[in-house]
Order: sequence, then structure tokens, then C-alpha cells
Amino acid sequence: MNNQKIAILDYGLGNLYSVKQALQYLELERVIITKDVNEIEHADKLILPGVGAFGAGINGLRDAGLIEAIIKHVSLEKPLLGICLGMQFLATQSEEMGTQEGLNIIPGSVVPIQNLSDSSSKTLKVPIVGWMDLQSKSTNNHNNDILKGLANRSVYFVHSYQFIPNENNDILATYEYGNRTITAAVKKDNVIGVQFHPEKSGPAGIDILKSFAFDM
Repeated sequence: MNNQKIAILDYGLGNLYSVKQALQYLELERVIITKDVNEIEHADKLILPGVGAFGAGINGLRDAGLIEAIIKHVSLEKPLLGICLGMQFLATQSEEMGTQEGLNIIPGSVVPIQNLSDSSSKTLKVPIVGWMDLQSKSTNNHNNDILKGLANRSVYFVHSYQFIPNENNDILATYEYGNRTITAAVKKDNVIGVQFHPEKSGPAGIDILKSFAFDM
């Protein structure tokens, strides 16, 4: 029985209930959706989901007074999982709709995916939507990471911007799309971000959420 309290942050954007249902499938009993700072302070783990534009999302976090709560949680070395836009929030800044400041938890930039082409030089469409195979980039800095054993398994992506960390060692996994290698997951200390949606990624996604819930 896992009695840890997992808080899914509610700031107006994200697949909140899909994430909660996926965790409840694992028979986790203390999963809440909240924007209450007191609840967040007493949570063992946080999940920061997100869909949509970076600026709207980071402003939603700010308006809800959640940024300080997130930073405090991370400073206490408690685990945090950012999903899709939630992963991009971990960066220093984003170039979406002008320069936007991120949380700077994992230093790096979120930039548009441009000039994609396949082997025949055919232009590929953005946003990228669909199932892609993960390629693990784990190093000795990432022992017992949540993607362990998931190399070459497919997960579901929807995005048009990519997170490029300042440090290559912060990249946990990538995927190949046309002529590009794109960051699929990042990790720094107790913080993990995944660009894909584990709650929409079938058994592979459930395994990732299980590892976050039980192994971190």
C-alpha cells in the first residue's frame, strides 16, 4: 500500500482528471487535484500537467499563487513530475509568443520546432502529433529513473515547441522525428519532466506513472 499524498496542480490548464484516473488505476488512494497551497505544502509528490500555450499556463500558475509552492516543494527535495506543458514550465524561458520566464528548475529554453523534413526532404507538419519510440539517454546521474526499461516503447506526443536543456546530462530520453532528435524527457535531482502524455500512452504510460508513484 502506497500512502503517499500525490497532488495534481490545478491552474486551469491540463488533463487533470485523466492523470488522476491513471493514478487511481494503480490503486493509489491519496491522489488529489488542488490549487490549495496548504494541500500542496503537505503533499509528498507533485504532478504539474499542462496543455496549451506557455504564457497562459505560467500566468495561470502565477495568478493561482502556485509558483512559490512549487519552488518550495522542489527545494525540500520532494519529487515533482511535469507533463507536456508542465515539463516546459521547468525551463528558464520559453520563446512561445515572445520571451516568457519559466520556473528555471531545469535550466534551458523552450523553442519552436522548425524546418522538419524526412529522408526525402519532404517538409513535415508541426505540431507533432502521434506515437513515438523513446530512446533512453540515461547516464550515471539518472540511476533508478522512471523510464528504466522503457527504451523503444511508444508514447503519445502533441507539441510544437521543444525543451532544450543547457546541460546534456539533464536529458533523460529523446525521440527521432524526421531530421531531428527531440527531447522527450528531462531530469534534475528530484524533478522529472516528460514531453509526452503518460496518461494517454497506454501500458507504457501507466508504467511510468507507477515508477514515479512508487519508486521516487
